[in-house]
Amino acid sequence: METATKPNHIGRKISRIRELRGMKQETLAEELGISQQSVSHLEQSEKIEDDKLEQIAKILGVTKEGIENFSEEAVFNIINNTYNNNSSDSSTLIASSVNYQPNFNTVEKIVDLYERLLKAEQDKIAYLEKLLNK
Repeated sequence: METATKPNHIGRKISRIRELRGMKQETLAEELGISQQSVSHLEQSEKIEDDKLEQIAKILGVTKEGIENFSEEAVFNIINNTYNNNSSDSSTLIASSVNYQPNFNTVEKIVDLYERLLKAEQDKIAYLEKLLNK
């Protein structure tokens, strides 16, 4: 019996991670400085250049390796094992939560979010000052 291996289709993985993060193609396109159609084309590509993949990974909040090794089955297994435990014994839930190690630094994510929010507020202030000066 032979087992067929799925090709490592990077574009589909990017698409799925983007969807799981609740991000639209338009948002990813804006962050990358390209059109939404270009993002659609990227998500249909089986391979993507390393530098572009690094850029996409940063925007999606994951590592390049996280995209390359992404497995939807693993995501659902983690969710099922961690949060859908119907047992009244909470020790399994705690153990599952402790054993899950994200592949990103949560503190860095918080700082990055804060810096983006701060930049957005600074842009709003600059825009309002510009309107007042007219």
